[in-house]
Amino acid sequence: MEFNLCSFILENFEAAGAIGGYVSISIIGFALISFITKKNNNNVARNIGPKWTHPIIGSLLGAIPGCGATIVVASLYKNQKISFGGLFATFISTLGEGSFVLLGASNESDVAGNLQAYATITIFGLVAGFIFGYLFDILGFRANFKNNNLNHKDDQKTQIKQSSLAGVFVDKIGFYAIILMAIFLAPGSIMALWGGGIDSIAGLTYWISILLTITCMIFYFSSRFIYKSHNCHSDYNNIKSTISHSILDVAMVVTYVFIGLFFANYIIDVLVGAETFDKWMRSSEYVVVLLAALIGLTPGCGGMIAVAVAYMIIPDFPIAALIAAAIATSGDGIFPLLAENRKDGLIVSGLGLLVALFVAYTALFIGF
Repeated sequence: MEFNLCSFILENFEAAGAIGGYVSISIIGFALISFITKKNNNNVARNIGPKWTHPIIGSLLGAIPGCGATIVVASLYKNQKISFGGLFATFISTLGEGSFVLLGASNESDVAGNLQAYATITIFGLVAGFIFGYLFDILGFRANFKNNNLNHKDDQKTQIKQSSLAGVFVDKIGFYAIILMAIFLAPGSIMALWGGGIDSIAGLTYWISILLTITCMIFYFSSRFIYKSHNCHSDYNNIKSTISHSILDVAMVVTYVFIGLFFANYIIDVLVGAETFDKWMRSSEYVVVLLAALIGLTPGCGGMIAVAVAYMIIPDFPIAALIAAAIATSGDGIFPLLAENRKDGLIVSGLGLLVALFVAYTALFIGF
């Protein structure tokens, strides 16, 4: 069969956009919840509970989809309102923005299978968070805040625009275009969770999904270009900035999903062949788990998103590898932690990788 590059690209654009329809709702919704939580941060800090409850609270917060909880907990840790065990438990149990990929729906994914995978890795993350969070608190690990980078707040406020044209697209055109397309795709994305759809607008939905992916990619790369310093924790002071950061997160997720789909599908279907690739996957599960953990370890949410996409489209992708990436990832919450206390940020990442490998290989041994 002759390979058609144009059709191949459009198919992956559409698949990423279809996932983006549900992802948009989820990210914006959870960001607003996180905004309310952060506004009540002082009240949360006063009522976080005794130290023995911190690993439990941390694990439960980390299990909330998205990166908002890790950012809040990193702030609490900076103010010495939560123990290291509570912090570590949060980062172990979080899936970052990768959770929205698994919770999304498209022709590329088995919705029921994705939800089952999401529930499985969430349970593994919660249990691992409880156990290892308590372990570090029992061992008496405490933070050292003497070497904090106290100038990070000034750095966070420095968002210097490099291009007025790109700035107009990011602040005006792209922002509202993504919101409108997400609203249009939302009903179909929700119905897809139950295997349904809106047949009367199927053709329009196809092209809107493609347009959403293209817009998100332009928006994401433009944002990266026009701001010298931009990260998800820099400014959540009001609803507008919260939604703006949410749209950037949507653009990032859709961009990474498209990149993951494109390369994974190209390698599997064109370069290697589905049957050959399937044999590779079955013969090297331990290597796949290790690679997934290392990819998940990369700062931010990109690594976890890539592994989640791989799980969705690669036959026989081991759930243990997904568990490894989920536990190893720290999401975007790692950035404020590194800014506040680089040593503890590196410790969390390093120990998280070791825990991820231990739990994932255990899961693989027992049949996951």
